[in-house]
Amino acid sequence: MDPIADMLVTIKNGYMAQKPKVFVPYSGFKLQIAKVLEKEKVVSKVTKKSTRDLKDKPEIEIELLYEGRKPKVWQIKRVSKLGLRVYTKSKNIKKLKGGRGIVIISTPNGVMTGSEAKAKNLGGEIICQIW
Repeated sequence: MDPIADMLVTIKNGYMAQKPKVFVPYSGFKLQIAKVLEKEKVVSKVTKKSTRDLKDKPEIEIELLYEGRKPKVWQIKRVSKLGLRVYTKSKNIKKLKGGRGIVIISTPNGVMTGSEAKAKNLGGEIICQIW
């Protein structure tokens, strides 16, 4: 099972079902990806919800963003998978959908968008594409 792919599919399905927010199990890497989505205005707000009960595990609450009644995201595609990791150099990072899409990359300096990584001359693992 791929927890990152599960998070991305949960966000996509939440948009398609027009839910106001979705919850995903907490991990630090997922929180970094969600913060990048928040910074790029793909989602409205990202918060870590911890419970007082020790049996319940912490979750990430992601509030979805809509333009009118239309979802902000039409497609989320996981690029680097468990069985096939995809890495790129900074010079090979291309624009997605004519600049309307976002590529999320895990670099040595943290998770960031493809345009930020290209500006900082950093390569890394391509996590997903969003448009």
